[in-house]
Amino acid sequence: MKTFHQKVYLIRHGETEWTASKQHTGLTDIPLTDEGREQAQWLIKKLKGKKFKKVLCSPLQRATETCEIAGLLKEAVLDKDLLEWDYGDYEGKTTAEIRETDPKWTIFTKGAPNGESIGDIGARTQRLISRVRDIQGDVALFSSGHISRAIGARWLHLPVTEGKLFLLSTASLSILGYERENPVIVTWNQTQS
Repeated sequence: MKTFHQKVYLIRHGETEWTASKQHTGLTDIPLTDEGREQAQWLIKKLKGKKFKKVLCSPLQRATETCEIAGLLKEAVLDKDLLEWDYGDYEGKTTAEIRETDPKWTIFTKGAPNGESIGDIGARTQRLISRVRDIQGDVALFSSGHISRAIGARWLHLPVTEGKLFLLSTASLSILGYERENPVIVTWNQTQS
């Protein structure tokens, strides 16, 4: 019989050059900045003593660096379902640059041309959540902003498009869980400051 005591710790990576400049960073594999490494330091104390049945991490170095700083990389399994949204033609561009040709564009309403669609992300996040819910115990997930927002929406059985409602800062911690059998957000976008 399924129990509903699981907590899922959803951790967004620290700052990179592109998060600082507001460029969409999908599959471009860039490291944390010094500021990003400093931001991630607070996770050491926040996660100390937590026992995770499983730690999953995006294979991109901004997530693996954050996971390593938090002290969990040695037990982490790299998981491609935690990769950031593939922005396709919009990789490296800011929202302002994209809106010069598509004034109402957001990733949560239109997806990315020659990248991943909203449907692609829906399938990927649902596959991940199904696997996570089968784990008997707490889980830590290290990833990026837009995919984590989509995971938050899908955890609540909302469409991926509702990820637009969930702001996430760099080096943030969110906790997904249950109230009785109902999936809930326990904590969202907690940061050091």
